[in-house]
Amino acid sequence: MESVIDIAAFLSDPERALEDCKKVVDSFKSTGILVIRDPRVTFSDNATFIDMMEDYYNLENEKKKKDARPEFHYQVGTTPEFTEVPRDNAEVISKLHDDQKPTPLTGADPKWRFFWPIGERPKETKFPRLNMPQVIPESFPNWEAVMNKWASLILQACITVADMLARGLDLPHETFTKMMKFGPHLLAPTGSDLGLFNKPSTVFAGFHYDLNFLTIHGKSRYPGLFVWLRNGTRSAVKIPDGCLLLQAGKQLEWLTGGLIEAGYHEVVVNDETLKALERQKEAGRPTWRVSSTLFSHIGSDEVLEPLKEEWKNDKYPPTLTGDQVSNELKQIKLGKTQEVATDL
Repeated sequence: MESVIDIAAFLSDPERALEDCKKVVDSFKSTGILVIRDPRVTFSDNATFIDMMEDYYNLENEKKKKDARPEFHYQVGTTPEFTEVPRDNAEVISKLHDDQKPTPLTGADPKWRFFWPIGERPKETKFPRLNMPQVIPESFPNWEAVMNKWASLILQACITVADMLARGLDLPHETFTKMMKFGPHLLAPTGSDLGLFNKPSTVFAGFHYDLNFLTIHGKSRYPGLFVWLRNGTRSAVKIPDGCLLLQAGKQLEWLTGGLIEAGYHEVVVNDETLKALERQKEAGRPTWRVSSTLFSHIGSDEVLEPLKEEWKNDKYPPTLTGDQVSNELKQIKLGKTQEVATDL
């Protein structure tokens, strides 16, 4: 994995931390990922959040399905297992060396997910179904407080990294953060049932990239996340204690004209996953693998296009972010129709 960038110096004096900003850009360009240490993030909040999500996913399936909102592209509430289908990345996979190819998966992912919107939403938008209010499950009195606290902490980290990215790319420092202001940011923990799916090489999330701007993860209790670096190498993710992992999403790729590419990744059961499973059993905890994930987004009504003239590319035409998201959701079977078709 990459070295850790401590963002404390930037938080103290952004103008004197340009070298760290350049390191942020270099890490995303060469690997598609970034590992940071943020002194504002309290990891006891991550533990509280994961405890609650383990208990939620351990509910009966029918209870969880009450929280699903397919009419809103599953962009709030729960997404049941075997709903999300990785988009067809056969062309990308064909270019990887045989020993670096992803674990084979047929059909939909056997994982659940819960989407919890966080941050200010626009008063008016062409994409209302991408900007819906939160769903609060029954029987969890602290749900809103726990979700909002952890989501706010890691969204704050994303916003800081976006500022550092802009500076490192020689853009005005507020370039990305202004575009993120009304983004449909989502705390998006997955739940994978290791009580049922516990054979080595079981795929919980098939080979894919993220459609959003920046994805951020706290440390999961179960290893199993693998990423592909820019050179095509498959690498196991090991987040140091007290650190956060960020991944470049498709919106960042679009805005940089491919200078930074959205990173591919998968989640697979391996020996380390099964060791963690035994520890959870001994502790008397539910045997669900929960990811501590948040998707930060560019605002739905912002235009995605390369931000510098030298980054212009026919592959990245001017496109409303909401259209880009709607099209991506169709590809992974979460959205049935494009919400707005806009020519720019």
